[in-house]
Amino acid sequence: MALDELKDADNTYTVDNFQYIVNKDFMEKVKPIKVDFTAFGFKVSSGIDVSAGCSSCNTPGSCCS
Repeated sequence: MALDELKDADNTYTVDNFQYIVNKDFMEKVKPIKVDFTAFGFKVSSGIDVSAGCSSCNTPGSCCS
């Protein structure tokens, strides 16, 4: 998560008066995205299961692509 400017390849979402900018292609890979604010800062979770880790970034469909 970082500050960014809106680009043509992005969608915007406004939730509780916060505007989120997400790349359209990235959103298709990771949806749904959930952003929470905790006592320790922002917590971002998504539909990608990264608990198994990456075995090979050269494999189509891996978490690295």
